[in-house]
Amino acid sequence: MEKEKRHYSIEFKIKAVELSNQRGSVKPVAIELNIPLDNLRRWKKEYNAGKFNSSSKPTIKSKEELEIIQLKKELYNAQLERDILKKAVSIFSKNDK
Repeated sequence: MEKEKRHYSIEFKIKAVELSNQRGSVKPVAIELNIPLDNLRRWKKEYNAGKFNSSSKPTIKSKEELEIIQLKKELYNAQLERDILKKAVSIFSKNDK
């Protein structure tokens, strides 16, 4: 049986690496986010090598564009937190049975 390849956004990869840096360990973060441990380790190496920061971003000219980017980041963070909480609830509900 073949596994379906999952594609992760650059923002997700960066947040995952930052979370692992913040917590000091890669394995619990990989388990919590349901991603392969090897992927997170590779992303961490790439992050430290500056590969995620080298993307050329267009210059932002207006306040509206800045606000849109900020709101998108906040939405992404809220969705990430929601997904983590969903996983935690499912884990705890399994233990209750």
